[in-house]
Amino acid sequence: MNQLVSIITPSFNTASYIEETIKSVLSQTYLDWEMIIVDDCSTDNTDEVVKKYLVDKRIRYIKNEKNIGAALSRNKALKLARGKWIAFLDSDDLWDSQKLEKQIQFMIEHNYYFSYTRYEEIDEYGKKLGKEVYGPKKISKIGMYAYCWPGCLTVMYDAEYVGVIQIENLEKNNDYAMWLKIVEKCPCYLLNENLAQYRRRIGSISNHRKSSLVKYHYYLYRVGMKRGKLFSTCIMCFNLFFGLYKKVRYVKK
Repeated sequence: MNQLVSIITPSFNTASYIEETIKSVLSQTYLDWEMIIVDDCSTDNTDEVVKKYLVDKRIRYIKNEKNIGAALSRNKALKLARGKWIAFLDSDDLWDSQKLEKQIQFMIEHNYYFSYTRYEEIDEYGKKLGKEVYGPKKISKIGMYAYCWPGCLTVMYDAEYVGVIQIENLEKNNDYAMWLKIVEKCPCYLLNENLAQYRRRIGSISNHRKSSLVKYHYYLYRVGMKRGKLFSTCIMCFNLFFGLYKKVRYVKK
């Protein structure tokens, strides 16, 4: 039985962090994986950092010929993926050493096709920020439209059941677009354990003012999911409400 995990890792100018990210994959207790790193024309020394790890044939490194963005880089990696399981790990985030093992066991035992876990936040230097983030035990289609509960670095789904996912070229919320497509086929379940570390970097788009990100939510529904103007506006408002709710209900300090 194919139990290979394909780990999708887009990268762009993360030479300072990607080595630690790769090491967190190499430290996994679950060994049947491939890591597909798609570099989007980095201008730093990402190539040099990654090169020394390519002796491990489970790591595949693809360079884009031109800058195409994170969404299309993820699409490229997903087309190349050979695994039954698809997992996501951005090039500055980290996993607990038992992340893959525990999550696969969780999904097989409960016959789930789509899942996510808790994660904690760290700063640029790896210092814990004292925040642990999670969400509902079960996310339905309606629940996923209400808000993007899963952290990208925690998600795993069964590609044999879901199929190949491809998304629109969205500057922001491209991971959310994937979850919305997957949840059309199966609900998402929480493995209620902290198994990952999300790096919050100064200047990253996720740190921008919430008001400046509103347009990205509308664009996700209007363009990414091809919904009407009224629907996109209403769901955008729901997102703002549930974003505040998540901070109160699902962020543990």
